[in-house]
Amino acid sequence: MGLKEDFDEHAEKVKTLPETTTNENKLILYGLFKQATVGPVNTARPGMFNMRDRAKWDAWKAVEGKSKEEAMNDYITKVQQLLEEASVAA
Repeated sequence: MGLKEDFDEHAEKVKTLPETTTNENKLILYGLFKQATVGPVNTARPGMFNMRDRAKWDAWKAVEGKSKEEAMNDYITKVQQLLEEASVAA
């Protein structure tokens, strides 16, 4: 299976993560997903009163230097880690 197919598969698996997944982990996944699918941040940072979108933008900006392939690999690894942690906690 190629990297893109593996990434797409894990993008579906992420939907099965428990609701107890922390916002920090969700933001990490969001940033990696955006970097893998869009590339570097291409929008202005949301204003300070838009905390949710600002946090998402910051998470994306934090991984800006990664290539799309690196971001895909890191995303896959993070999803696998969170799924394993969820299965141990269950």
